[in-house]
Amino acid sequence: MSSTNFEDLSTSVIGGWHERLAGNTSARRNHWQTKEVYFRSVAGLLASRPGRALTWKCVVTAALPLGRRSTFYEVAGAHARHRMIDDLIADSRPDSVAIALLYLRTDAVEQLIDETKVWSYWPFRQQLLTSVRTEEMTDQQVEHALARSLTAWARCHAKLAAALDHSPPACAVEDLTLLRRGRLAATRAASHLSDVLRRELAEPAAEGPVRALASVSATGRLDV
Repeated sequence: MSSTNFEDLSTSVIGGWHERLAGNTSARRNHWQTKEVYFRSVAGLLASRPGRALTWKCVVTAALPLGRRSTFYEVAGAHARHRMIDDLIADSRPDSVAIALLYLRTDAVEQLIDETKVWSYWPFRQQLLTSVRTEEMTDQQVEHALARSLTAWARCHAKLAAALDHSPPACAVEDLTLLRRGRLAATRAASHLSDVLRRELAEPAAEGPVRALASVSATGRLDV
């Protein structure tokens, strides 16, 4: 089953969005590089000043000398270019649209935090895909690996993971819905992964490996 799961995950909408933007090698018009300036700013602010609200001004200031109000609103807000949720909406499949609606924010900074979570989690997701591609895994084992990937990321980026009420990276929500092949609503997937993050971050670091397994049922499937 691993090959089927790998094909499902490797053709995700958010995966396509990431590949299209991050794979752009143009030095002159590279929107992803601009996004990364603000992703780093958001991640750094959340880590260094927990509990304090972020505003577009503090995000831009932390991004200096490259930060500018004009470029901030190119990557965040209702009129931003290449928004992740726009690709989900354009895909038009019910699960994609449902995920887009979950992450449709009226606040530009919150939208930026959502995309920052995806950017930050991406190396962990890539490692997950490598495991799915190279190891013989059942559907349940792949879901188990997804849970461990998410909690490993949360331990490395605890403040970012906890932001926006422990909202999970949108790509993890999409991955879980793809693994369930239409048998799990996006809202339930997002709610469950939020609970996984909440439980993981509530425990001492030494118990991390245990908490990564806590949301998996006796059959190995995520309990959602």
